Amino acid sequence: MKYFSIILLLSFSSNFSTSWGFFAHKLINKHAVYSLPQSMNTFYINNIDLLEEKAVDADKRRYSDKDEAHKHYIDIDFYSVDSPFVVMPRYKKDAIAKFSLDTLEAYGILPWHINYCYYELVKAMKRKDAQKVIYLSADLGHYIADANVPLHTTLNYDGQLTNQDGIHAFWESRLPELFHSNYNLIVPKIEYIDNVLDRVWQTIEASHNAKDSVLLLEQKLRENYDGDKVYSFEEKGGKSNGVYSKEYSQDYHMLLNGMVERQLRKSIHLTSSWHELKIKPFYKRKIWTYVFYRVSLYPI
Repeated sequence: MKYFSIILLLSFSSNFSTSWGFFAHKLINKHAVYSLPQSMNTFYINNIDLLEEKAVDADKRRYSDKDEAHKHYIDIDFYSVDSPFVVMPRYKKDAIAKFSLDTLEAYGILPWHINYCYYELVKAMKRKDAQKVIYLSADLGHYIADANVPLHTTLNYDGQLTNQDGIHAFWESRLPELFHSNYNLIVPKIEYIDNVLDRVWQTIEASHNAKDSVLLLEQKLRENYDGDKVYSFEEKGGKSNGVYSKEYSQDYHMLLNGMVERQLRKSIHLTSSWHELKIKPFYKRKIWTYVFYRVSLYPI
């Protein structure tokens, strides 16, 4: 009964931890600021506490806005198990024509919403609307981070189809909270990304390709584990909470072979690179400067 109760607690908490987790989202936004070029660094450094705080606003909105949840994921394997990225059109208007808007919203619109948020950020920058820039930057970092979570790309988002309920929060919240102090979160120099939507889909596909490892490695570990050692109780906020034990978490983390750290780094790198998309360096009179780079908007 003790461990049955823990499983219930884990299953309950997983319903409310549907993305990286508050801790990891804040970590990603904070480190993304440190990776920005000097031309943009001052504004974001001055607002880093606010960007870190607002990193979780998108998740908070899920409780009050019925149109928020489907922006955080895309269950791409609903459309095809074997070749979902061939079946699914890249542009939203084409996907709507093929599958209908209701279907897209039922199974997630994450890639298109990232694209939308990006261009809204560009507009806010051009208007010099600092408050909107902060709000959209925080949201954009959140959704980009979600795109780097393998379980945000599958119908089996919480292991509910494979008797692994709770694995969502386990992978994206429990593991980074326990082991982040050993991660190297210094990311490479930002990259100039030419096509926003293409880059989003590349990220989604890479995440989806990792989801089998997330699920199968945990299944393998559990098969060879003493059931009494899988879960434990920990005190947090004056309450006793059922969690995956530190021993079990450590063993799963080792089996993943750095996956959580890699996905965190990808999230940080892409978030900082996103803010460089409309900025392009050019050389003039021996002075390096940055200007808004004029490109046409891609269809969304």
